[in-house]
Amino acid sequence: MKNHVKHFIILSPIGEIEVSILTAIAHSMKRIFGFPAQISSLLSDISFAYDNNRNQYNSTQILNQLSTRLPENASRILAITNVDLFIPILTYVYGEAQLGGISAILSVHRLMEFSTQINADAIVSERICKEAIHEIGHTFNLKHCKDPACIMHYCRCISDVDCKTDQLCRYCQILLTDELKKMEKSE
Repeated sequence: MKNHVKHFIILSPIGEIEVSILTAIAHSMKRIFGFPAQISSLLSDISFAYDNNRNQYNSTQILNQLSTRLPENASRILAITNVDLFIPILTYVYGEAQLGGISAILSVHRLMEFSTQINADAIVSERICKEAIHEIGHTFNLKHCKDPACIMHYCRCISDVDCKTDQLCRYCQILLTDELKKMEKSE
């Protein structure tokens, strides 16, 4: 992927997120999208999105607030939180993004489910990076992919996340390349 010096992705932690997780996500963003990532907390209080009935946070409400805080020259914002997220039509979501927009959010809450496997920390980190790429992929107009190995595949459960790779399929890679070329032409 070409190195886009003019653009970067903001990783915006909400709550306590381990530096090692943020570093792993930043590396994944650079590898897949060609953009460096900078860590900057843009939104610290998300109590406005809390739903008492569900004991969860409405991710769409958080996205709407995030999209008003994009710094100059930043291309995208990925908020990373440890709270449980939902959208009204689903019980929970790992994350949400504005399709073709600028902001995405990822929750590590359900991705931290441990198994009896050796290297549980590495497995959790890999899950988080996969879903971070997935959500930012949506901001580049990538939709859910039918290929279960593609990072853009929709995951209904944690085993789906574990089974997919950390790569785009050939088709999604072509779509991403086209989107990046459009960005360059509009500069």
